[in-house]
Amino acid sequence: MSLFERPPAGAVGEAIPHESAELHVTGAALYTDDLGVRLSNLLHAWPLQAPHAHARVTRLDTAPALLVPGVVRVLSAADVPGVNDSGVKHDEPLFPEEVMFYGQAVCWVLAESAEAARLGAEAVRVEYQPLPAILTIAEAIAEESFQGAQPTLRRGDVALGFEQAAHIFEGEFEFSGQEHFYLETNAALAHLDESGQVFIQSSTQHPSETQEIAAHVLGLSSSQVTVQCLRMGGGFGGKEMQPHGFAAIAALGALLTGRPVRVRLNRTQDLTMTGKRHPFHARWRVGFDQDGRLQALQATLSSDGGWSLDLSEPVLARALCHIDNAYFIPHVEVHGRICKTNKTSQTAFRGFGGPQGMLVIEDILGRCAPLLGLEAHELRRRNFYQPGEATPYGQLVRHAERMHTVWDTLLERSDFEARQAEIRAFNAAHPHVKRAIAVTPVKFGISFNFTAYNQAGALVHVYKDGSVLINHGGTEMGQGLHTKMMQVAATALGLPLSRVRLAPTRTDKVPNTSATAASSGADLNGGAVKNACDQIRGRLAEVAAGALGVHPDDVRFQSGRVFPLGHPDKGMDWEQLVSDAYFLRTQLWAAGYYRTPGLHWDRVTVQGEPFKYFSYGAAVCEVEVDGFSGAYRQLRADLLHDVGDSLSPLIDLGQVEGGYVQGAGWMTLEDLRWDTGDGPNRGRLSTQSASTYKLPSFSEMPEVFKVALLEQATESGVVYGSKAVGEPPLMLAISVREALRQAAAAFGPGGRTQELALPATPEAVYWALEAARQASEQRVAADD
Repeated sequence: MSLFERPPAGAVGEAIPHESAELHVTGAALYTDDLGVRLSNLLHAWPLQAPHAHARVTRLDTAPALLVPGVVRVLSAADVPGVNDSGVKHDEPLFPEEVMFYGQAVCWVLAESAEAARLGAEAVRVEYQPLPAILTIAEAIAEESFQGAQPTLRRGDVALGFEQAAHIFEGEFEFSGQEHFYLETNAALAHLDESGQVFIQSSTQHPSETQEIAAHVLGLSSSQVTVQCLRMGGGFGGKEMQPHGFAAIAALGALLTGRPVRVRLNRTQDLTMTGKRHPFHARWRVGFDQDGRLQALQATLSSDGGWSLDLSEPVLARALCHIDNAYFIPHVEVHGRICKTNKTSQTAFRGFGGPQGMLVIEDILGRCAPLLGLEAHELRRRNFYQPGEATPYGQLVRHAERMHTVWDTLLERSDFEARQAEIRAFNAAHPHVKRAIAVTPVKFGISFNFTAYNQAGALVHVYKDGSVLINHGGTEMGQGLHTKMMQVAATALGLPLSRVRLAPTRTDKVPNTSATAASSGADLNGGAVKNACDQIRGRLAEVAAGALGVHPDDVRFQSGRVFPLGHPDKGMDWEQLVSDAYFLRTQLWAAGYYRTPGLHWDRVTVQGEPFKYFSYGAAVCEVEVDGFSGAYRQLRADLLHDVGDSLSPLIDLGQVEGGYVQGAGWMTLEDLRWDTGDGPNRGRLSTQSASTYKLPSFSEMPEVFKVALLEQATESGVVYGSKAVGEPPLMLAISVREALRQAAAAFGPGGRTQELALPATPEAVYWALEAARQASEQRVAADD
């Protein structure tokens, strides 16, 4: 069978719970920090964080810390046997001589208890020479403080496009980042075995890279370091790069003391030491023809990368590749640049730049629709990609008609037109409360921008009793990847799911793995798991063919039985076949491999085919806004998302729901604030706890929440016809902000552009609707 074809019966497509759901809800699931109690003589690490956004360390005296009872050692740059750097770009000193953000660790204290380590860190004497700090995108632009490449996305001739445009608008838009706020903070646990092998338990989305960074800090080869990720309590991209340094600290401590070392950040440390979603500033100019169709877009995107590059370059590249979202724009010129600021090194976050790019074009359309005399949803529909059209970076938009199907189906199912009429009547009768309904699309490319990452491996064992153990390179962070991989293996081998067990992700089982990121975990690892299973199944088919007297191609595996095609009554049990194969000296294990075909990408010219396919979706959101306070409610949300033929529908529905809610948090609530004043706390993160950084809760959920998966949506060339689901649903939440924009505009006259800050907090919505009221008053005064 091909990669995407499904057998008549199998575990894929079954709506089953997450494989660890019962462990999660009973508290029995183990995470990295839970494993330390199994080790004797455990040491605890605590960072000494710098109280400056930018400063030079002029003196570091660790001797007083060693006088604190329980303190065993203080780690500093002098202790590093390898390379004092924890970044893949070699721009992130593990122990810095120059502090680059407020809260950066300058040394780590190891002690018998976390409290002793904390007291030891307080006893360390450090002297700093404060240096000027850059904290905002505006400051970075003024100082020309940039880092990394500055790519440009081009198609056509924007000058010609603007000449042909009937309407030209311009503006700018700046929006904040977002804190990952995973339930489990960063954690690592390291110890040495009797041969000197370093073993690290890490809460990491990228075990192979954690292995590489720890090895070069220790001055060891990768083969001397093993990293295991049992599971994570959330990641969202925040554990793709950020865990490497913490794992290196634990490993360095274990190497120098010969004792196991535990690193676990508390919530404040995690918030102040780790990167966030990249904030962006966009300056744009756009042209439309007489019918409201996009003609030209010229823009400059400036992202805030923080103090080091981290993943800022590919994040910016994906933002450029998604500034079109679902819309065809004939003439495009978009410049990108990364600001270097004295803040945490901003990093991957669900969507990886895609949401930022989409926000720009959706903000443009939301602002321009009234000026064009069109309803926002109609302006969006008119500009959808048509079959045969390509993106500005040269990739054909495959299945463009699917976006139209999603859109039309959702408008019909959500009773969009009827509810619009109801809202108009409601607003006419309520001067101090307004409602609005908005719909926005999503077209999101699936694959890593960096082509080499689009590969995966797996190891599948079939034991003599017929039981199966699988191991793959992907990591589990609650998204259900392990559940899907078990379903893939069970289906490929024709077994009940109960016969398949999964082992934790380890670098000594499957090497050189890519990060579990870019929504590609199931595509890549599923392809590798299926490849390994197909190898085993092929060998077993040869054995069965001899016993059944048929050709191997006519052997069928289904529900734990092996039989000739068309004769399920004449077969044998799986266990019997495996036993027979063993005695015939048949290999019962296989290493699987998969790489995504057809990808090519030139990051200099920003041209190529970086994505295997596009995921499509749309969301309709209805809100109600109070005119006195700006407070609002989500009355209803209708979501329709394309996941191909779902591998695991219950898992996928949960991912769509969760992605939407997390996106709504970014759109409306989550407001990262740094102290940008000139006082002693300049550069300090002000929102460094759950009391000051507001997350979405049940009270912010839509009162009516309807989520569905697109039917009859097989994606050829992907494991069992499925599609990725991790990141794309987050962008469905753009509909929330667009609904709030329209509700604020309803307090004023029509035909005017309505600006709205992001996050659209009640305060921001209040000032937006107040501007609408003032516009109404001005129009009345002008008429008088």
